[in-house]
Amino acid sequence: MRILLLSDTHSEHTEKWALGLANNGIEVGLFSFNKSSYPWYNHKNIHVLFEPTEQIDADGNFTKVSYLAYVFRLKRKIKSFKPDILHAHYATSYGLVGALSGFHPFVISAWGTDVMKFPEKNTIAKSILQFNFRKADLICATSYTIEQFISQVIAKPVSVIPFGIDIEDFTPKKTRSLFSETDFVIGSIKPLESLYNIDILIKAFARLLPKYPILKLIIIGAGHAEKQLHELSERLEVADRTIFTGRIPFSEISTYYNMLHVLVNISQYESFGVSVVEAMACEKPVIVTNVGGLKEIVNSDAVGLKVEVGDVDQTAAAIEKLLTDKKLYNEIAVNARQHVAKKYNWENNLQQMITEYNKLIKK
Repeated sequence: MRILLLSDTHSEHTEKWALGLANNGIEVGLFSFNKSSYPWYNHKNIHVLFEPTEQIDADGNFTKVSYLAYVFRLKRKIKSFKPDILHAHYATSYGLVGALSGFHPFVISAWGTDVMKFPEKNTIAKSILQFNFRKADLICATSYTIEQFISQVIAKPVSVIPFGIDIEDFTPKKTRSLFSETDFVIGSIKPLESLYNIDILIKAFARLLPKYPILKLIIIGAGHAEKQLHELSERLEVADRTIFTGRIPFSEISTYYNMLHVLVNISQYESFGVSVVEAMACEKPVIVTNVGGLKEIVNSDAVGLKVEVGDVDQTAAAIEKLLTDKKLYNEIAVNARQHVAKKYNWENNLQQMITEYNKLIKK
């Protein structure tokens, strides 16, 4: 089987899908509008068909002319790679170029903002998304939350395939930590963007620190808000108790989860929440906002705690609850991993996708 992935090689999600397929003996072609920050695709079954020489600008803007240029370039790569299936990961940009290529079978996977926010821009944006979906032979979504948003754009069947995790890699394990054994570490693994409310986490941390000096905070990721978040931690006098790691390779993420005691993901909205599932698999209790894909994953208080968006008081109270109630902490930790193993096992999700590919090829 030969699958051409139209997807951002700078994204850990692309890395995971491509390597997962390649490790199952599938020949994978990569066509990206962006450049990876490290050569994760050195695999005998992965072929980089196109990747720019530099990463895209901060806003990731493209002109109509650049999209047309990508279409012509993609058609040439399709001709040489000869894929069985063209699969666009992201329904707008990559979905549009894939739709305009005219190749079939054509699959679109929606990731989140592409269907949750893009159609709200204007009627033209919604029309573009409808056009892309009409051209697709299969539409996939990583959560039922995303499926609901797709249904507001077009009436077509959607295959919900969660973006699961490798429960053998993401598992409780001893690791060399940046912290001492007496520290209680809370953390975030998200891009440093305003959407993810990491400032709320820092404020909650600052509120609890005088009462609980064993607390430490680790913020993993990079983004536009990095400078402001550093300044906030300085202003609240918690900088000496906070570690900013920057972006880390996907291969190291499970190690960092095992340095944490609690993962906090308090986004304004979220289509799924991969970091939440990964942390839960490592038997780490999570605190999430009661929105979208996050409340879909943390579907009961037995597997995690939920707070309202932007609420510093609730976030601080949830952290304090897990810090002070060891019995509750341990119960949630064990339940969380069992929940993930049942619903979000990456190997099962990967086989779901391969099954869908085989159905398309046989048509």
